[in-house]
Amino acid sequence: MIRAYEEMLDQEWTDRNINNPDHELAVLRQIIPWEKITGRLSQFYDKTKGAPGKNLRMMTALVIVSRFYKLSDRDVVKSVKDNRYIQYFCDVADQGLEVFLDPSSMCTFRKRIGEKGFAVIEKEVFEMLRCAGVIEGDSALTDSTVLESNIIYPNDVQLIHKAFKKMRSFAKLHGIPVWWDEDKLKKMWREFGLSKENDRVKWLAVFSIFFLAALEIFKIRVDSLKKNTSGRQKAKAGKLVKLLELLKEQTRQKLGGERHIKDRIVSLDDPDARPIKKGKTHPECEFGTTVQMSFNRQGFMITVENFIGNPNDSTLYPETLNLFKGRMKDWPDTVVTDLGMRSQKNIKNTPENVSNVFMGRSNDIAEDKQDFCRSARSATEGFIAVAKNLRGFKKSLWHMLDGHRMWSLACQTAYNLKKFLQLYHKEEIKEKSLIKLGFA
Repeated sequence: MIRAYEEMLDQEWTDRNINNPDHELAVLRQIIPWEKITGRLSQFYDKTKGAPGKNLRMMTALVIVSRFYKLSDRDVVKSVKDNRYIQYFCDVADQGLEVFLDPSSMCTFRKRIGEKGFAVIEKEVFEMLRCAGVIEGDSALTDSTVLESNIIYPNDVQLIHKAFKKMRSFAKLHGIPVWWDEDKLKKMWREFGLSKENDRVKWLAVFSIFFLAALEIFKIRVDSLKKNTSGRQKAKAGKLVKLLELLKEQTRQKLGGERHIKDRIVSLDDPDARPIKKGKTHPECEFGTTVQMSFNRQGFMITVENFIGNPNDSTLYPETLNLFKGRMKDWPDTVVTDLGMRSQKNIKNTPENVSNVFMGRSNDIAEDKQDFCRSARSATEGFIAVAKNLRGFKKSLWHMLDGHRMWSLACQTAYNLKKFLQLYHKEEIKEKSLIKLGFA
């Protein structure tokens, strides 16, 4: 069961504690469509069953502010207690403030609403800015980059050692003694840590033999789980078996001399992460997923898509353009990409409504538009640099493609709110837009 939408802080509290109405959180609190968001998020709760859930207005604000300031779950809860403006934004009353939320509830909330819930939050914030005329759609600037996963630099022996940790957790959960020689495994791991780099293949063979024997028994243990084991636990164990089978095959290929393994696993915690070569700056290889972004010329982030591996940029172009049109309700006048998206098919199939298509070459377009497009292409690199280094798109702290998608949507929400504030404080937002947002 979920609580209906309600505001906890009254005007008296606000007058007493909020002295700067132009503070960024005071401004954002006024424009975010809380009631629309919470109304749509209520679909993820059963209104007739269970204990009352956490206030959706508060939980939505915590999600936004955690990415806005790049705070962990623990830090964002602490910040509500320490900072009146964050408390005001999140609408948390003084009564019970010290114990208003356990940080673990943030993770529970994310799991509850999932990717669809994060999409609701991002869409409502975006639509609020678009409908007010703040976000313009005359130009589409697109490019892709790597969203790194929160994993250590992988090596094949380390993956097998992690597999034993996974099987050990399974054994502990189900009260089963481990079925391999723990002392021998620890000794092998210590010796591997002291070995030289060029001994990796030898140690991979040693660990592989030990792993294969343990994996066969693990599969038997999973098949013989007790009848009273929950369906969720059985499904989780089954997924782990499939993952370890892939690791087994990957190890066989590696020992057989294969250098380029398709869909190579680089983390057992985040199996959707892939080694992706970008070839622009150091490091040339990053481990994670691909994000395809589009911006307008103002710098607002219009679309974000997440992909496993590194799909060819030219194949992403049509769908990205369609998504841009869907979000802005019209085709852009100008499209700007890099050479990676350039192909005769993409140029030919760009809708006639798009007057200018710049794909890395100035002679693609009329001379009077060339300076604008070159400038826009340079700006795209800057927008992505800001997104990666300042707005959270450098590394995702959540796992699996669903987790990376939720991370991207949360960061996109924060990115666009930051861009709005930047224009607001520079007084570059039109008066009619300010009126629609309730500022005039």
